[in-house]
Parts: sequence; structure tokens; C-alpha cells
Amino acid sequence: MTASIFQILGGLALFLLAMEMMTNGLKSAAGHHLRHMLGHWTRTPLRGLASGFLITGLVQSSGAVTVATIGFVNAGLLSLSQSLGVVFGSNIGTTMTGWLVSLVGIGFNIEAIALPILTVGVGLKLVSGNSRTNAFGEALAGFALFFLGLSILKSSLESLTGGLDNSVLVQNDYGLPAFILIGFLATVLTQSSSAALAIVLTAAAGGLIPLDNAAAAVIGANLGSTSTAAISALKATANARRLAIGHILFNVVTGAIALAILPLMLWFVALLARWLELDANVAVSLALFHTLFNLLGAFILLPFTPLFARLLGRLFRSKEEDSAEPRFLDNTLVTTPELAVGAVDQEMKRLIGLTRGLLRVCVDREDLKPAQIGPKSEACLSLNQSITDYIARLRAEKMHQATVDTLTRTILTCRYLAEATGLAPSLLQFREAGDMPQLAGMSRQLDTYLNVLRNLVAADEPEPESFNQAETAYHILKSRMLAMIVRGELPSIAGERTLDNLSSVRRLCDQWYKSLAWQPTTELLNGASHEEGSENRT
Repeated sequence: MTASIFQILGGLALFLLAMEMMTNGLKSAAGHHLRHMLGHWTRTPLRGLASGFLITGLVQSSGAVTVATIGFVNAGLLSLSQSLGVVFGSNIGTTMTGWLVSLVGIGFNIEAIALPILTVGVGLKLVSGNSRTNAFGEALAGFALFFLGLSILKSSLESLTGGLDNSVLVQNDYGLPAFILIGFLATVLTQSSSAALAIVLTAAAGGLIPLDNAAAAVIGANLGSTSTAAISALKATANARRLAIGHILFNVVTGAIALAILPLMLWFVALLARWLELDANVAVSLALFHTLFNLLGAFILLPFTPLFARLLGRLFRSKEEDSAEPRFLDNTLVTTPELAVGAVDQEMKRLIGLTRGLLRVCVDREDLKPAQIGPKSEACLSLNQSITDYIARLRAEKMHQATVDTLTRTILTCRYLAEATGLAPSLLQFREAGDMPQLAGMSRQLDTYLNVLRNLVAADEPEPESFNQAETAYHILKSRMLAMIVRGELPSIAGERTLDNLSSVRRLCDQWYKSLAWQPTTELLNGASHEEGSENRT
């Protein structure tokens, strides 16, 4: 019995190694195509579902696809609604492993195909100098080891059951929750739902556990597959954590539905297996059951994906996301522009304050990287866009010309602020370039320029003197850097990059300075009304 247990563990280890080789090989062989599929084929939840299914079927790892999707959400390349569709499809795609195990791995001479495939795969990996062919060879070798590991697992489970009284396991009712827990723990411990499914399917095919208990274990393995996403999202962005919660909730809801109608589903599986003339073994029935309940869950929840995304969007709210939400723009005021301008003024004050805070940290914070200001930049740009969209929705035909003019200035100011926000990373890169040894002799001029920038950012209104000082400091720095490049004291590539950043910082100053000229619309309109009233009295 001890030998059989070690054989089971060895077969499982080989299976896990094979899955990793298949996944890594296929991802490397596919290259940028997988990223293209995730980035461009997910415009709607339905297309996301298809992409998640296809990619998971190719790389044979729902965990890898889910983690990649979390990465795209982190980078802002996928919305929460799109990524939920990918996760739903990924759950369906992972059922392909069950079909491989049931149709090829059980009741088939595995060695007859596995060893030739292994030979070809290892040959390609050793001989080929092409990285893509090399990766394909690794995937082929992993594919062969997948079946060899499955063969060891199958034979060791059969030898184990041969020495046991099967009636102890089959007849004793340990309850479906116990088998759900077994499937869940097997997936969490191996970090592979495919490995857990292989164990359950081979155990069921060997008569070790009955069909209904094996189905419960499959549900548990499906739930356990969420652990990879949950772990990867622990220190991720708020959106990535929402996606992990969405993945968990989807699997919980899907599992609960499957458990609630388990007898009906197993009856339907048997009916469908006979109708499709599939080989009548327990493993095929379990693979069909796994696919059906994931399909059922996906098509029940897919129409509600936008609503689901909105509900999840209320979780893990970050400070930046709260700042990005408009607080004063009331949709009921759209038809009365004279009242709406007050709300716009309040949001503009917030936007200028947010942008000032972003520029301040870029000037003052040491060792700050461009990626670290991403959330603040996104908050500024999001609020900026909300203000612009709100103004565009106001009923222009009901506006006085003075209101139109002042709101035009407001939109123009939003453009200035948006460009200043977009150029903030250049300010960080310029400060970082100041640490180059070649620029050590210019430290005084660089410090002077940064001090002028600091004063310019802190100003509440346009200060021509500070702006002129910034222009003077800019021209001095530019002239000295050009002279250093000519003399060979500064490498041309590093010098040109630094000059580009310096030009971007100058542009940032110009846009910020122009934005400081903004005045609240209500003040301008009240001033215009007052002047008009004075003229009428005279």
C-alpha cells in the first residue's frame, strides 16, 4: 500500500510537471498572439467569453489565463466587465483537460502515443535553434508526460483499490460536502484544477468513488481553481481584486447551481452521453458534467455581467478612485445651464487641486517612479473627462452667450490640465536624469529650475515673474546641455533623451500656467451682470 501511495504521488508530480511544460511551451510558442487575443478580442463580455475559452483550451491553464487577465486589468487595458467575460470563458476552457483524461487517458494504450510524442518533443527542443520551435518541442514533451503521468496515476490507483475493500468507500455515505472539500483541497494544494480533476476522474474510473461523489469533488476542484487568482490579486490594484472576487463568486454560484440540481444534471449527462454515443465510462460522464455546469453558469451570469461589474466596482474603493468620481455634477441640472455652471465650478476647483497635488509630488518626492503616479494621473484624467462630458451635455440653446463663452474657457482649461497631467512622468524622468554623473556640474542650475517649478506649481493664480524665471532657467539648461553634447561630455543618446524631457517639462509649465488663469463661471457671470446693471443705471 505504501508503494502505491508513492506511485500516486510520483504520477501526480509528473502530471504537474507536464502541465507546467505544456503551459510554458504553448505560451512561448504563441508569443504575442495570446496577448493580442486578450487585448483586442474582448470588446464585449461575449467575445471575452470566447477568448477566455479559446486561450485556456490552447495553454491548458485557467490559472495562467486568469493571472494574465489580472495583469491586463492592472495595466488598464481591460475593463472589469470585459475581464469578467474572459474569466467565465476560462472556466469553460479548463474543462478540456477532463476530456483529454477521459477520452484518451483512460481505456487507451497511453504509451503507444506518449513515447513517440515525447521523442519528437525532446528532439525539437534539443536540436532546433529557433525559439518558437524550441517552445513547441517543450509543449509536445509536456503533452507526452501528461499522459505518462496519467498512466502512472491510473495504474497506482488501480493497485491501491485492488488491496482495499471498495465497498467501504462506495457504500459508506460520507456526504457530498466531504467530497467537495476533497476536490477543493486537492486543487489548492497542487495549484492545478487539472491535477485534481485527473485524480478524481481516474479514481472514479477505477471504481474507488461513485459518480455522484465524484461529481461533488469536481465541483470542489472548480471552486479551488479560484485560489490562484485570489493569491495573485492580494497586492494588486482595486480592479484586479474585484476581478478575483468576481471569479470566486462565479465559481461559487456555478457550483451551488450544479449541486442544487445534481441528480437532474447527472440524469441529463447520462441521456446526453447515450445520444452522442460517447464511450459509456464514468470519466466521460464526469467530463461532460464539468463542461455542462460551467456552460450553464456562464450563460446564466453573462447577461448580467455589466450589472455584476457595477456591483463589484463598489468594492475596494481607493482614494484616487473616490477623487476621480464627480461630486457636484447633477444630471437633473443639465436642462438648466445657469444652475449647472455652479456645479462645474466646484468640480473645476477639485480638478485643479488634484492636478496641483500630482505635480507637487513629482517635484518634491524623492525616488518616485512614473508607475507610482499612475493612479493619481488616472484620477485627474477621469475627473477631467467627466467635466468635459457634462459641459457637452448642457442645453446650448438655453444658454446666454456669456455662459457659452465662460464654459468654453472651462473646457480649454480642462485641455491644459489634461496635457499637464500627461506630461507629469517627463518631470520625474527629468529629475532622474539630473542624477547622471555627467550633469554633476549643473546641479546648481537644475536645483534653481526645480525651485522655480515648485513656486509655479504652488501658485493659485498666474505669476508672470515665476513663469519668466522658469523660461530663463530652461534656456540656460538647454544651452549648456547642447554644448556638453557637442564637446562629447554628455553621450548624445542620453543628452537627447534629457533634452526631450526638458522640453516636455517646459510644455507642462506652459499648460499649467495657462490653466491658472481660469476663473469660476459664476464669478464671471455675476461680474458681467453687475457691469451691465451699472451701465443701465447710468
